[in-house]
Amino acid sequence: MKKALLVIDIQNDYFENGAMELVGALEASEKAQAILTQFRNKKLPIIHIQHIGIAATATFFKPNTSGAEIHTNVRPLEDEKTIIKFFPNSFRETDLNAYLQGHGIAHLTIVGMMTHMCIDATVRAAKDLGYTSTLIEDACATRALEINGKKVAAEDVQTAFLAALSPFYATIQSSAEHAV
Repeated sequence: MKKALLVIDIQNDYFENGAMELVGALEASEKAQAILTQFRNKKLPIIHIQHIGIAATATFFKPNTSGAEIHTNVRPLEDEKTIIKFFPNSFRETDLNAYLQGHGIAHLTIVGMMTHMCIDATVRAAKDLGYTSTLIEDACATRALEINGKKVAAEDVQTAFLAALSPFYATIQSSAEHAV
């Protein structure tokens, strides 16, 4: 089964002093960088996903800003595919599915940000489209959430979303467990 790495939304606005700072973004990007290096060393396909916030209400990833740029820890090489998206689901209104099918890719290793939004939406869509996915838990980051006056710590958000995705939607592994 041919595999590829999907690097989702590891962009500057998610880091310290960014417009949508996440808990553990730097650490997650370093783990993602290690997985990226594995794929590069094996010369396996790598697809970078970059979210651009085009809605008038967008508060981060605004077009032509440094916050929307892919973070230096995982910056794409010239020969690596980059796909721009405008929705949390990386497949929605992009050529991701066609690209994967055209290259015979059936298994995705996924790293990126935000676990509770774009990672969740993309992993679920990948399963619906017939892909097998491995999600690298420590190469993802999220933030604290609040609903109806109840606060949920980022660590609890991360744990809940990973638990919801496993085992049906994805195999969950740490970067130390993962081998290409």
